[in-house]
Amino acid sequence: MTDYENLAGRYLQIWNDTNPTTRRAAIDALFTADVTFVDPTAAVAGRAAIDSLIGAVQAQLPGYVLSLAGTVDGHHDQARFGWEGARPGGAAEVAGFDVVTLAPDGRIDRVLGFLDLVPA
Repeated sequence: MTDYENLAGRYLQIWNDTNPTTRRAAIDALFTADVTFVDPTAAVAGRAAIDSLIGAVQAQLPGYVLSLAGTVDGHHDQARFGWEGARPGGAAEVAGFDVVTLAPDGRIDRVLGFLDLVPA
């Protein structure tokens, strides 16, 4: 049985990792080689593209930390979870939720992202 809460935690940890080497190693462990990611601002495929996307978002929103918002809901190799981003000690300035699907080996093969709050 999949531990969806742990999966969401690992996913958000990747978004918070500003070290390119450790972030890429975590991406390789959590995502399939042909993973796709689509949200209102991006549509990319592959681990390298996701790594580049995360680096670009970190450059746009320096110092932001993403955290889980609410509970993780998962079944049948898919999960959804809310998240929010803020500077340490600050209120959330970005928020949304993601839906992920899992390959048979338990790694994420698709991310569908939705944004509910974006910085001005």
